[in-house]
Amino acid sequence: MSDQPFAVSSLFQLSIGTYELGSFTACDGLGCSMEVEERVEGGSNDRAWHLPTRLRYSNVVLSRPLTRQTTLIWGWIQAQMLEPVRLPGQLAALGPDRRPLVRWLLDDVLPVRWNGPSFDVDQSRAARETLEIAHGGFIEIMV
Repeated sequence: MSDQPFAVSSLFQLSIGTYELGSFTACDGLGCSMEVEERVEGGSNDRAWHLPTRLRYSNVVLSRPLTRQTTLIWGWIQAQMLEPVRLPGQLAALGPDRRPLVRWLLDDVLPVRWNGPSFDVDQSRAARETLEIAHGGFIEIMV
């Protein structure tokens, strides 16, 4: 077994520009995909050429139990409603010691959706909030 530290899949920190949005316990959608165009060559029936066209980045969805940190998200969303500004962001995966192991620097981050918790007296579980963000790509990935 490797002695390298590993990321804890249950703790991430997010900041957008100067807005520190706190820690999240779930992160989904951090990724990209290459769009490929298929071209066939006349007279060559045994293969097709696959040409890269553009890189697409999926939206990132973060969630956590509802805490007072929700006001940090709301402050950023309110500022975006008044004057939408695409800001760089940083998403950090934390290790068991809660120190960042890997950081993704994101370009042109914008809020897409925020969902507050559902309250139901028949279910005993933590109230959760979810934040979805769009971004224009990875500026850098740092360890």
